[in-house]
Amino acid sequence: MASLTSQLTQLFGDAFAALGLDPDHGVVVISQRPELAQFQCNGALGAAKSAGKNPRELAQDVIDIVSTNEALEELSIAGPGFINIRLDDDYVAKATSAIATADRLGVEPPETPVNVLVDYGGPNVAKALHVGHLRPAIIGESVKRLFAYAGHPTVGDIHVGDWGTPMGQIIALIRERHPELPFFDPEFAGPYPDEIPFTEADLEAIYPIAAALAKEDESFAAEAQAANLALQQGAPGYLALLDRIRAISLAEMKRTYDDLNVDFELWYGEARVHRRIPELIDRMREAGAVTESQGALVVDVREPGDKNEIPPLLLTRSDGSFMYSTTDLATIDERVDDLGIEAIFYVVDDRQSLHFEQLFRAARRGGIVSDHVLLEHDPFGTVNGPDGKPMRTREGDLPPLRGLIRDAWARAAERLEESDLATEYPAEERDRIVKQVGTAALKYGDLQNHRTSDYIFDLDRFVSFVGKTGPYLLYSAVRIRSILRIAAEQGLEPGELVAPDRDAERNLMLQLVRFPDVIARAIEFRAPNHLAEFAYDVATEFNRFYEACHILSETDAGRQASWLRLVDVTLRVLLTLLDLLAIEVPERM
Repeated sequence: MASLTSQLTQLFGDAFAALGLDPDHGVVVISQRPELAQFQCNGALGAAKSAGKNPRELAQDVIDIVSTNEALEELSIAGPGFINIRLDDDYVAKATSAIATADRLGVEPPETPVNVLVDYGGPNVAKALHVGHLRPAIIGESVKRLFAYAGHPTVGDIHVGDWGTPMGQIIALIRERHPELPFFDPEFAGPYPDEIPFTEADLEAIYPIAAALAKEDESFAAEAQAANLALQQGAPGYLALLDRIRAISLAEMKRTYDDLNVDFELWYGEARVHRRIPELIDRMREAGAVTESQGALVVDVREPGDKNEIPPLLLTRSDGSFMYSTTDLATIDERVDDLGIEAIFYVVDDRQSLHFEQLFRAARRGGIVSDHVLLEHDPFGTVNGPDGKPMRTREGDLPPLRGLIRDAWARAAERLEESDLATEYPAEERDRIVKQVGTAALKYGDLQNHRTSDYIFDLDRFVSFVGKTGPYLLYSAVRIRSILRIAAEQGLEPGELVAPDRDAERNLMLQLVRFPDVIARAIEFRAPNHLAEFAYDVATEFNRFYEACHILSETDAGRQASWLRLVDVTLRVLLTLLDLLAIEVPERM
């Protein structure tokens, strides 16, 4: 089914077309002045010149054509030619009922589904997840869920950093400290041990030491580069050691991502594609995309009309070792050729914009992807502290993500205690609610901002049950559930929606019918903040409705059943929005 605004746009577009004008002038939008109108059409201003009329005269001509439509109760002209629109209440009820009974609440399936992959992780093995991993995880998870909900086959890939120079540095330092391990014995015939004498904490400590040592000690830097080259050339002991390191790191990553209700269908890493790189470079040579520069292989990605200089993409160093840009190209090759992906969205911070511009151009120039494959970088801003600068600890480090999550849980526990919520529930259930509330606070505090915006991390504000926050939305959803539960206990059931007879009821219906448009807009801009904003609008409008319409004490049975249906639809819309934001809702509080 078409959304309500789409139906109105079609109606007014046909009217402009009947006047010999472009139907695109008939776009109908929600009114910015709800006290004056519910919707408005502003096309008469843009079409007046080609029509040879003043805008108000043209607006009246449009009104004369559409005024017989039963959906329209009142039409008026405001200002220089804006058409104000008010809908018939019966039509509003029918539109809301259509949303309630439609698959996916009125979101139409795509005519041609596209195989989508969202790349939204990017953590490095042997390193703790930190605050910089928060945004790609939760924005990417929401974008993935959006495309899947809309009807596109969609998968998420974490794209772990488990290859290249850092791995060479880690292996070199482990070899210095533990030369006795069989992974470093060229004569060892295997099998290599499944366990290594390191924990995730050990690996996290090794990484910065190895990186610093490579900067300070030229001989160690050379050893690390040699280890990296050996790894890339397939040294069996090094590959086996890397597998063990990866397993330890991924187990810890999964625990943290689980805490955020974030999951990946693919837990692939850069190392996965290293075997396909030589053949890939050969194909790119044949396509004429590869040139040699001082012993290195590069792809010239400049294009006519570039306003800024775009450096060539480096494929190999002079020693033959590969770059992470090379593994990125091989990853695209795997995704398109092996997985049949037709659109790849990279939810990666905006500092990588140049890299992705080079990468996408090189992929097309080298024949890795055809024109019908969409490659898109969807950047995001930073999480800032109270000083407006990117968050750091007192020591200057990035705060660990697991610490932020636990801080959110601790603050949520305090707020629930202060609000006397869930205090008498069993300990296991209360602990689950605390985590759901704290995680919702953390995620909604981020997702309510457009992904390209920086924002101030303010946990005290995020965990509040008042205002535009995750806990407020959870409490609203739980409250709506409670109403339906109490009604069912009293033998009351939702019935057919009838025309609204008061503003709060009408306004809630008009809010709910926006759902398909909000989903479409969030998908178009890959922007979950539209979902977050709309969820707040729905919850707020429902609470106004609940205050004005005393559902359980209503004496008109038909009206009461209609209100209960409206409550039911509201709950479905709100739960769907929160699920698309990957926010879990408690059964009760």
